[in-house]
Amino acid sequence: MTVVETDRIEMADISSEQALDQMFEALEPVPEGLKVEIVEGTVYMSPQRDTHWEIILDIIEQLRAKYPRNRLKSDVRIDYPGHLNGFATDVTAMAEGAEKTDAGRWRHEDVEFVAEVISKGTAANDYGPKKAAYATAEVPAYLIVDPYTRRCVLHTQPKDGDYATETKIAFGDEIDLTDTVEGLKLDTSEFPRD
Repeated sequence: MTVVETDRIEMADISSEQALDQMFEALEPVPEGLKVEIVEGTVYMSPQRDTHWEIILDIIEQLRAKYPRNRLKSDVRIDYPGHLNGFATDVTAMAEGAEKTDAGRWRHEDVEFVAEVISKGTAANDYGPKKAAYATAEVPAYLIVDPYTRRCVLHTQPKDGDYATETKIAFGDEIDLTDTVEGLKLDTSEFPRD
């Protein structure tokens, strides 16, 4: 009983970033083919599927019309506001001039675009706590791609921890980002279906 109380006191004395660092370190090494994220203090491991990767790659290739390769990230840990949120986003576009912190990580303040391709086991995170964290971080555009329903949901205009605008787009239609910092359209016609 005393050990548990001591552990709680020690955990209370460290920052969220330090706690996330300790959690990620405890998970090393991560088996190949698995993606690891911590959402509100809970660890999630999910396998990468072909469909998942093909959609990610398609989005990255289209974003290359605006973003140089070094500003596009996939499965790279970025800590977001909220309780113990260390996300490894499927696609992240960083602002021009973004630099890593002294700890070697990208800052959520420099994120301009996020895309998450849902997996059945973690879909609730993408539609719930991750959406809230991205809105709180004021990520200008958050795209959820759902190969199960063959639909995308674009969230824009973050304000007060939520997104003011939600647009649903069927696979095959264009995702219009011309009114966002991305300033382009994404073609979904080649997104594979599950």
